Amino acid sequence: MSSGVCLITGASRGIGAACAEQAATAGYDVVVNYVLDAKAADRVAGLVRKASRQAVTVQGDVGSPEDVERIFEVADGLGPLAALVNNAGIVAPRQRVDEYSVERLERIFRVNVTGSFLCAAAAVRRMSTARGGKGGAIVNLSSVAAVLGAPGQYIDYAASKGAIDVFTLGLAREVAEEGIRVNAVRPGIIDTEIHASGGEPDRAAQMRGAVPMKRAGSAQEVANAVIWLLSDEASYVTGTVLDVTGGR
Repeated sequence: MSSGVCLITGASRGIGAACAEQAATAGYDVVVNYVLDAKAADRVAGLVRKASRQAVTVQGDVGSPEDVERIFEVADGLGPLAALVNNAGIVAPRQRVDEYSVERLERIFRVNVTGSFLCAAAAVRRMSTARGGKGGAIVNLSSVAAVLGAPGQYIDYAASKGAIDVFTLGLAREVAEEGIRVNAVRPGIIDTEIHASGGEPDRAAQMRGAVPMKRAGSAQEVANAVIWLLSDEASYVTGTVLDVTGGR
């Protein structure tokens, strides 16, 4: 039996890809959103289908209202939306605040913050019992940077994830009576490709000494937390940010 449709943004790699695979194992049909790498998205969709679930891929930038609308229209074609994982996010190379350009700031906040708002809004319009929906669950991806600040690295990224923490709490309380639970997962140092996009491909290995458990986490370990928060096992959990940080 299907658990419904789970839409995962930025699902072609890293944490998003791990979430897609585990969502399929949990019984969801999966919408695999990606921005550039169609081949990688197709590979993730193939893993979903191997778990005997349906999968579709859809290209789109979550920072674009038009793209978000199209992404959710594709999801509608798969069935009623039951879950959203707001995973898409970007980081820029290490810089100090006094070196930031306006273009850098606008890009970080457009994708990481505005994108999460746009996708959550589209999900609420479909899930809310006040709008004829059957309820559902949303999980936002935050970061431990939100509480550490990331000085000398990427304070802009940290600030965008701090916004996600506040957004999670506010939206959870706003839609709690409408059958929608909203939570977030706050990963720490996770061994994924995002470090390379920030210009530091070896960052996970370099930072393991700063983690009390003395190792980086895996995308699968983060996905475990995400899928649990989507599940009925977390039916009384909303407005919560769950740390997956190895104690950092």
